[in-house]
Amino acid sequence: MKDCGKSYHGKHLRAALAYITVPEKTQQGRLVAGINCVPEFAFEQMKDTKRKYGKLDKRQGYHLVLSFKENEVTPDTAMELTSRFVKEYLGSEYEAVYAVHDNTRHIHAHIVFNSVSFLTGKKYRYEKGDWAREIQPITNRLCQEYGLSTIEIEDDKLNQDVEYRETRKEQAIQHVWNSAIRRDLDACIILSATYEEFQRELTERGYECKEGKYLAIRPPGMKRFRRTQRLGEDYTIERIQERIETETLRSVARAGQGHAPRIVGGSVRRHRRPKLTGLQKRYFARLYRIGKLKKRPYSQVWRYWEDIRKMKKLQNQYLFLAREDITTVPELQNAVQALTARQKEAAREKSRLGKQKHRFQELFELAAKMEELEAAFHSYERGDSFFTEEHQEYEACQKALAEKGYTYEEICAVRERITREYAEATSRERQLYRELKTGKGLLKEMETEDKTQRQTKGEIDGTERREEQEAQRQGDRGVSAENEKITL
Repeated sequence: MKDCGKSYHGKHLRAALAYITVPEKTQQGRLVAGINCVPEFAFEQMKDTKRKYGKLDKRQGYHLVLSFKENEVTPDTAMELTSRFVKEYLGSEYEAVYAVHDNTRHIHAHIVFNSVSFLTGKKYRYEKGDWAREIQPITNRLCQEYGLSTIEIEDDKLNQDVEYRETRKEQAIQHVWNSAIRRDLDACIILSATYEEFQRELTERGYECKEGKYLAIRPPGMKRFRRTQRLGEDYTIERIQERIETETLRSVARAGQGHAPRIVGGSVRRHRRPKLTGLQKRYFARLYRIGKLKKRPYSQVWRYWEDIRKMKKLQNQYLFLAREDITTVPELQNAVQALTARQKEAAREKSRLGKQKHRFQELFELAAKMEELEAAFHSYERGDSFFTEEHQEYEACQKALAEKGYTYEEICAVRERITREYAEATSRERQLYRELKTGKGLLKEMETEDKTQRQTKGEIDGTERREEQEAQRQGDRGVSAENEKITL
């Protein structure tokens, strides 16, 4: 349930609570209950929680519906099952109201809960795939206990994490594609004297070109055409034509240098290139005619994007170990714990600044309004009566700031400070999050490797024991046979 603006932040939340507790649908309120709040005063309590933690805006709450098969469950059983679900899923942190509606053929339960935890002040966060990973398994288990029908979790829901990873994978591939295509385009621009030559250079590198309102190209190995203008301002048709006329290999090299090159010294031993014999010429001519000799694309990086990603990951892990001076697993565990504490501290600092920013928000808006009106205010001061209304509005904002004990300059200074510190805190938290992610990834890999080694060692030990036992049994059988011979 989203925010409805400053005038009534919790409008949707209040409407949802009123809807699910309608007496006509809940046996005059008998099928209504709450957890961590009183249903009759739930909205006020939820609002107090939001006000306590300074989170009155944005997402207000969530609404879940549990529906049962027709004529399969009684209202009281549905109420009992819903109560168990709410306690298990939300009981320790969130204020929730739940009710069973029995006015339709399909008995169903509604659950409305606050978006802010009364215990920690953190907002509930629904991640993609949480329904299949957490919510549906709980309802299925409870329904099985009561002998009710369950819902088979569809493959697409179970695979939402896989889909997310695939999306990230496609984004990584896209990044590699863009980088390789830009390099090809830059090379063709430098080597071409005209736009037609530029297109020929692209074709010789294996690109397909389509031109209409935009230039679209497709390199070898790519499924769809890509508009060049989406690669940046330097790759529109007009800009490419300009670059062809102005850019050369020498100018690009000169632009990339901070100072003019200087020859320090050196000698080069030159060797005359041997000429091809007549037979060699015929041989290479034949290879060219049958298509064996072709210009290769300028870049083949897109083929190795997975290796590049792994290389970057290994590089980040190595730099992490070097920065933290980690040489053993216990040192890695200690580093992860320390980073976790630092990341939490950074998150608290960011939250503190966010609350401070929210507390001053009204004053910041007044200052922003004064910035908009400043030019009109000064025009009025110089005698332009056309801006009378703007002048009055400016003075009203100035008066409102004065009533709060601030001047326009002071509020601007406070806004600049809070904005700067909030940006620094956000950057610090993100950096610590990346460091922590790298450390946890390393720790998980080491634990997995250690577990695999133990399993392998156990399998080897078991095989050796079985071989020893088999050899012993063979020896025992041999001794028995000898004893029989001696007896005979």
